[in-house]
Amino acid sequence: MDSDSIHGLVRIECDLNDDEWLNTPSTIDWHVLALKTLTHTKWNRRCVISVLFTNDAHVQELNLTYRHKDKPTNVLSFPAYDDDLLRILPLSEEIPLGDIVFAFETIQHEALTQNKLFNHHLTHLFVHGLLHLLGYDHETDDEATQMERLEIEILAHFSIPNPYEVNE
Repeated sequence: MDSDSIHGLVRIECDLNDDEWLNTPSTIDWHVLALKTLTHTKWNRRCVISVLFTNDAHVQELNLTYRHKDKPTNVLSFPAYDDDLLRILPLSEEIPLGDIVFAFETIQHEALTQNKLFNHHLTHLFVHGLLHLLGYDHETDDEATQMERLEIEILAHFSIPNPYEVNE
């Protein structure tokens, strides 16, 4: 795949519905991060990813509605495609991968209690969420091992330490 093809591989649509995100400046280049994740997993179709920056209350509502868990969580992923869609859509068409939703308070709290930089934790959660959109999961030990290995490899490219190691 040539350079132009790689750069045209992904489009990211971001929406913000909680002003707390504005008080925490981010240096994350979402496009570069998505490209690295997609190419690392051998994804080669044009796609769009929707990202929502929201709060715990909104994520708790979504988590209850779609996962039947009445609590906030750091990130939710909502895949929008399946393999049938890949077979139907022409190669020139953009594939809607799905939505990634972040909960500010939970992410901030986890970063503080786990002694991680906020942007490193957020980057990890984006990679984690995008892997879910691509069909990766962690329901079994083997799936979890594979997904964690991919996350660690991708994050290392950005000089972000292994998120699964405990920071004292």
